[in-house]
Amino acid sequence: MRAVVVREFGPIESHRLERIEEPVAGDGEALIDVHAIGLNFPDSLMVQGLYQTRPDRPFVPGRDAAGTVAATGAGVTRCKPGDRVVAQVTYGAYAERLAAPQERCFVLPDSMAFPTAAAMMTAYNTAYVATVVRGRVAAGETVLVAGASGGVGLACVEVAKAKGAIVIAGVTSPEKGALATAHGADHTLDLAAGDLREALRRQAFALTDGRGVDLILDPVGGDVFDAGLRALAYAGRMVIIGFASGRIPEAKGHYVLLKNISVVGAPLDIHFRMEPATMDAAVADLMAMFTRGEIRPEIQATWPLERFQEALGRFAARDVRGKIVLTTGR
Repeated sequence: MRAVVVREFGPIESHRLERIEEPVAGDGEALIDVHAIGLNFPDSLMVQGLYQTRPDRPFVPGRDAAGTVAATGAGVTRCKPGDRVVAQVTYGAYAERLAAPQERCFVLPDSMAFPTAAAMMTAYNTAYVATVVRGRVAAGETVLVAGASGGVGLACVEVAKAKGAIVIAGVTSPEKGALATAHGADHTLDLAAGDLREALRRQAFALTDGRGVDLILDPVGGDVFDAGLRALAYAGRMVIIGFASGRIPEAKGHYVLLKNISVVGAPLDIHFRMEPATMDAAVADLMAMFTRGEIRPEIQATWPLERFQEALGRFAARDVRGKIVLTTGR
C-alpha cells in the first residue's frame, strides 16, 4: 500500500510517500480501507520531532482516518466488515489501510461523508473535551474562543453554541471573523488590536456589560492566554487546549486566587486513554449534533494523499481555515 513514512524526524519536505507492507488486523483491531484522512496541526509537529509524542522510527503519521472496515481481528464487537467508520489514532492514518484498536473506531451516520468524518475527529473531540468535559459550559454563559477560525477553534464555536452559550470569536482579521460568524459566533473580538493585554480585556468587557467572560477556550497560548486571564469574569474558567502561538504561557498564582478563576487543561489523548467511556459518549453526542445540523465541519481543501507535503506546509504558513483533508482515491 501507499503510505507516508517518517524514517527520521525532520522538515516536512524530507518525508516521502512510499510503498510498504499492508497492516493486518490484530486482536481487538479493525482493518480499515482508508478513503479520507484529516490533517491536524500536531501532525506537522510530530513529523519534525517537535510534538510531545515521539514514535519509534520509521512510522506512519496521522491521527484521523475514515473508510470502510475490510476485516476485524478476534474479539472485535464495535464494528464489522463493510461498516463505514472513522478512527482516531495516535499515528498511522496517512496510508491506504489502517489497523486501529476497536475502541478508537466509530461507526458513521449514513448522512456523514468520509471527508467530513475525517475532518471531525481530532478537532471536534478536542473541542468537546475543552468545552463540555473540562469547561463545563452552561446555557446562557458567555464563551470566548481564541483562534476561532482554525479547525479546533471553529469546532469550539459550534459546540459551545450547540450547548446554548453566547459565543465570542477571537480572530485576527475580518475574513476570519466572518467565517466564525457563519459557524454560529454571536460576536467577534480582534486579537490583533494594539496592546493585546489591555485591548482584549476592553473588548470582552464591552461585549459583556463590564462583567467579563465566563469561559475562555484557548488553543493559541502566548499573549492571548496572558490577556485572556484579565478578561475573565469572577469565577471564570480558562481552558488550555494548545500553544499554536509557539509560546507556553505561565499563570500567576496570585491572579488566579484574587479573581477566583480556574485554569485547566484539555488533553484529548489522555482522555481517550483514561476515560474511554467519556469519549464514547462525546463522539455519540457529536454525531447526534451533526445529524441535527448543529455542527458542520469547514473543509478548506481536499487534496490527494501524494500532496501531503503541501498540505502540511499550510500549517507552518498559518494558512488554514477550518480543516484540510487528504483522499486516497479509493
